[in-house]
Order: sequence, then C-alpha cells, then structure tokens
Amino acid sequence: MTIRFRRILLPVCLLLGACMPGQQSDMPSRAISQIDSDLPPMRVFATPRPINFAISNGDLARDFIDLSFMLESGRPLPVLSRFEGPVTVRVTGSPPPTLNSDLNRLIFRLRGEAGIDISQTSDTTANITIEAVSRAQIRSQLPQAACFVVPNITQLSEFRTARRSPRTDWARLTTRERMAIFVPNDASPQEVRDCLHEELAQALGPLNDLYRLPQSVFNDDNVHAVLTGYDMMILRATYAPELRSGMSRAEVTARLPAIFARINPRGVATPPSNLSSTPGAWDEAMQTALGPGANPNTRRAAAARALDIARTLGWRDHRLGFAHYAMGRLNLPVQPTQAIGHFQSADAIFAQRPEYALHRAMVAAQLGAYLVAEGRGEDAVDMLGVHLPVVIQHENAALVSTLSMLRAEALELAGRGVEAQAVRLDSLGWARYGFGADWAIRAKLREIGALNPLNRRNGRI
Repeated sequence: MTIRFRRILLPVCLLLGACMPGQQSDMPSRAISQIDSDLPPMRVFATPRPINFAISNGDLARDFIDLSFMLESGRPLPVLSRFEGPVTVRVTGSPPPTLNSDLNRLIFRLRGEAGIDISQTSDTTANITIEAVSRAQIRSQLPQAACFVVPNITQLSEFRTARRSPRTDWARLTTRERMAIFVPNDASPQEVRDCLHEELAQALGPLNDLYRLPQSVFNDDNVHAVLTGYDMMILRATYAPELRSGMSRAEVTARLPAIFARINPRGVATPPSNLSSTPGAWDEAMQTALGPGANPNTRRAAAARALDIARTLGWRDHRLGFAHYAMGRLNLPVQPTQAIGHFQSADAIFAQRPEYALHRAMVAAQLGAYLVAEGRGEDAVDMLGVHLPVVIQHENAALVSTLSMLRAEALELAGRGVEAQAVRLDSLGWARYGFGADWAIRAKLREIGALNPLNRRNGRI
C-alpha cells in the first residue's frame, strides 16, 4: 500500500533558509486578517501566465508512461486510472482565508488548460474532498508530510484504519471515484496553495515523480510551486477521449502519438532530449542530503555521492546543477568558499536552457546574498533584478520577497536609499503570502539585513 504525499525537503536556500515553497514547515501562521499596522497588505498573483516550452512528443509519451504506470516507490501500476465523467471538488474542515480563491484559480486553469470538466460543489457526494486541518493533525498520521492525497476516503479520521486496507491501495484502482486531500490550515498561504496544486494534480492524474523533468511539479526537487504548462499537457493527455480507465500500458502507449500530435502539434518535429533515467542511488542520495532525519555530515556525504553519480553518468542537465546546488547549500556553514563555487557551477548549468530559468533564480538568491555580504551592491542589484520577472511569472511569492529584500540591501550599498525603501516595502506584501506569519517576515528581514556590511558597521543589526 502506498500513500501519495508531498515531500518536505529541508530549506534549500542556504543563506536564506525559508525562501522556497513548502520549506517553512515549522512557521505557525496567524490568521491573515491579523495584520500589523506597519506592514503592508498581502500581495497576490494576477492572471496566470504559464510558460509552454517546446517539447518533443516522444519525450512527452515516455514521461506520460513513467508518470502514470509507476508509483514513486518504484511499484508498477497495472492499468491507467482516472475519473470518468465530470469531477466535483468540495472543501471541508477549517480552510484558511486564501484557500478558496487559490482553489478557484486552479480549477479555472484545469478547465481551460487541461480540458478537465471539473467544478467546485458543497455536495457531500463530491469526487474529491479537500479537508483543511492543522499541521499537527497531518503529522500525527504522516510525520514527514505537509499534505497528502488518499483514494476512497473523505476525512482524516478515516485514514488511520483505512491506510492499511486494500481500498487505499493505488495499485488496485481501475477507475477513480473518491479522493481525499488533506492540507494544512495553519501554514503560509503559499504552502497551502502549493499543496493544492500538487495534490489535486495527483488526485486527477500521475502518481509518480521524476527528477529528470525540469519544468514540472511532478519532481521531488520542489523547484516549481504551481502547475506548469508541461503539467497541464500531461493532465490534458490523461483525460483525452482516446483513453479510458483500465487500459493497459501497451494500450495507452499505442494511443499516445496521436494524442500528443493533436494537443502538442509543434512537438511532432521537436527532437527528443533523450535524458537518461535517474538511478535509484541518485534519488536516495538526494533524499538523504535534503530530506529529514540525517545529521550534517551524513547530508554532506550524501550530496557528494549524488554529485559523483551525476558526473560519472555524464549528466549535463538540471540534475547536475541541482547536485551542485545541494553541495553549496550543505557546505556553506563549514566550507563557504567551496560552497560559492558550487553555486556558481549550478548557475552556469542552469544558464544553458530557458527551461531552467526558475532553477537559476533559486541559485541567484544564494549568489545575491554573497554579493551583498561582500559589499558589492551594484553587482547584486543588476543580477537580482534579472531574475525577479521569472519568479513572479512562476508565482513563487516567498522567492520574490527574498530576492526583493536582497535587492533592497544591494540598493542601500549602492547609495540608492530611496529605491531601496520602495523595493523593501514591495517585498513585504509578497512576504505576507510567501511566509505568512509576521514574526517570520521580520526574522527574514533581519536575516537579510545582517548580510549588509553597512548595517553591521553602523550597529543596526
């Protein structure tokens, strides 16, 4: 029996520990309505603008099979399963104020981009129930999960007894009829939204994650916070009229070329990337390096092992960059010079392809922090400004806020104090969505302000 849940990685922003989605798992958030008078209101994203990179239909077909006929544990699935007919979603529990608006935006995208007949209802017979509960309640069932999805139940109270029964076994599903998604109601708005995107996508479609996918939430690196154009294409194929629940791997494989030719016509002539599969040893090393439970020395050794595997296999893609990034994150406290070298190596790899732009922006937070700490304000201003539009388009408010806070310190160093104040104020609105709690926002401001040598020299920190 396998339960599908969102993994929690340790903070992957080294100098800036909470700048990535889903990482501030120990930050209790007060109600959004409780706003300090000297902090600006929350900023939210406008109309979604997903990016659709050219991708080979051969790659899409291979990815679809690997995502849809394998669980993350490596256990094969005998048939394709999906919902047949309209899909209804209801919300129960005690949802935070931002949940319903984020869910509405997501359902709108699923209808328009993935072509899924999905709508929200209050009816108790809904196909998918999203129950908003506390993180403590979630962790009492799955200690390492921020949120998770389970078939054939409707509330968390059913899970303890149902988790070991055949009815919650994904491999026994032929047609999906009922799903329960459990999300935290005391996390930051961004963490709740990220859970909605990943868990609703997997309630509807793929159950596997693949590290080889650079532009997908179906990837354990947690770089992407919301469903991408690639993800919507995979979901559109899942609900293509040519497919149905209960089809075998061979039957689905035979129909995929025509399906992708119809929904992704430019992919017919796009050459495949033919990225090699990710070996289990690399996956295990990365989970040890960035997952919970291991001590710092064990983490560093695991990251080094992942980097060695990537080099031995001759990788030149985002996985090599991510291995360098993990090495930088884990080695900065003990070998800062080497850590910066790893971040620079990651940046060079991520600069090679537009699909890696968000990965590169993630590294920019680290390199920007380094430049600010070195007093190189103008260099930091230029670099950080380049990445902000990318992060906004990918709807990562925590990273937008972090880059903006860094840019404000860089502007101070460059003698542009008025601009710095405006940028810092803007960062706080994004921080309300990305980090949630007032104390967490103030802690982030202090953390980033401490990097600025002017603040240390003048005794402000």
